[in-house]
Amino acid sequence: MGSRSRIAIAEARVTISPELARQIRDNTTKKGDVLSVARIAGIMAAKRTDELIPLCHALPLEAVEVELTLHESHVAIRSTAKTTWKTGVEMEALTAAAVAALTVIDMGKAVDRTMVIEFVRLIEKTGGRSGHFFADQPAADKRYD
Repeated sequence: MGSRSRIAIAEARVTISPELARQIRDNTTKKGDVLSVARIAGIMAAKRTDELIPLCHALPLEAVEVELTLHESHVAIRSTAKTTWKTGVEMEALTAAAVAALTVIDMGKAVDRTMVIEFVRLIEKTGGRSGHFFADQPAADKRYD
């Protein structure tokens, strides 16, 4: 089996209080820039997925992108992992989204202890034996906005 281009996209969402949303927007949380730190945490986590998830293969990642979008009631997270390799990158994309969400909670917990990670899920993947997968509708669209 030869190497192939593979891409996986995952999402997560963290519900937050209006006060925490204000502090994130104004960059006044005690721990610093929540969205930037969570983005970096997600990228770092994707690169270490094989150390965190048993039986995951180490992959040469070509790119990992993590985007966080602040809304009044939540932080939306979208991660993309890319490789040209024998196995898929779904776990890397999911790990990036999950760790970014956990980082939002860690950085915001002094302001809001009621935060909830509502979901972490794969929304699209390309490449591999199972072909192209695309979720019918992102969970984010089903619940809010």
